[in-house]
Amino acid sequence: MFPAQALAEALLEKGWRVRLSTDARGARYAGGFPDAVEIVEVASATFARGGLLAKALAPFRILGGVIGATFRMLLERPAVVVGFGGYPAIPAMTAAWILRLPRMLHEQNGVLGRVNRIFSKRVNAVACGTWPTELPAGVTGVHTGNPVRGAVMERAGAGYIPPGDYPMELLVIGGSQGARILSDVVPPAIAALPMSHLEHLRVSHQARDEDQERVETYYLEHAITADVQPFFTDVPRRMSEAQLVISRSGASSVADISVIGRPSILIPYAVAAGDHQTANARGLADAEAAVVIPESQLDVETLSEQIRAILENPDAALRMALNALSEGRPDATERLVEMVEELSGQKTQEGAQP
Repeated sequence: MFPAQALAEALLEKGWRVRLSTDARGARYAGGFPDAVEIVEVASATFARGGLLAKALAPFRILGGVIGATFRMLLERPAVVVGFGGYPAIPAMTAAWILRLPRMLHEQNGVLGRVNRIFSKRVNAVACGTWPTELPAGVTGVHTGNPVRGAVMERAGAGYIPPGDYPMELLVIGGSQGARILSDVVPPAIAALPMSHLEHLRVSHQARDEDQERVETYYLEHAITADVQPFFTDVPRRMSEAQLVISRSGASSVADISVIGRPSILIPYAVAAGDHQTANARGLADAEAAVVIPESQLDVETLSEQIRAILENPDAALRMALNALSEGRPDATERLVEMVEELSGQKTQEGAQP
């Protein structure tokens, strides 16, 4: 939802009227959108969830949503239709294709999701949040980057203090589904560091509710200063103050790390659809800004060695931070706006086809 929200906010500032088309489930996550955005619920469904009856009814729910979206677009003729993936986008993108309206996609991850893959050859443009993005044959993408929150933009390019003999911060973040393995491996990996590091280290560790108490207890028993919470509301601040970030490689996390500019150890979520988290990490890895450890190879000794290597090499850590910053796209929202304007005919460039 966030890239859609960022684009909506930017377009509103330029005087556009913006409407969000989503299903009932998606509407529950649209609370951050400005009040000026009209939220229209359409019927949609997925074949990946529910029992046999739900899956059997899915085509009819989708068809109903497509019919409703088509009639609505016939009446209102939107200048551009932008899809952000996921099954809630199916009705609007299908209606836009039927009516031959200007249309584009934005894909956050380094591998197209199933819905975006279906529509990638049926749109005028594909915006890629992660680069490189694996695209179907014949499809050309535009690297826009992933929009980041305003709180991240406020910390963009924040000065980096390399590791040293002074207070250091280590940030551990992971998606709710994939955070358990980080809670299992990261604390003992940190505890295995030399005392010369531990006496200067403070850890911010985001752990699931059910893991919080045992992670807190582990750090306490090993005399490691740690703040363990299920959710940090100030991740951008903590990241900007960190000497090292240990994280899953979700698209938003990778974008935040790149825009702020921090060394990272990335552990792609093994069962992410299409292994897209490995693809997300590729850009930072190729830029020598991040160490990537596949989940199948993650253990206490390996992770501890990588943490120690970064903390003991301040010059290399500084290069990683600068390399990460070079991969950042703080202007991602503006790039998306430009693509919308080009498609609508409000802004033309050589080769653009509204």
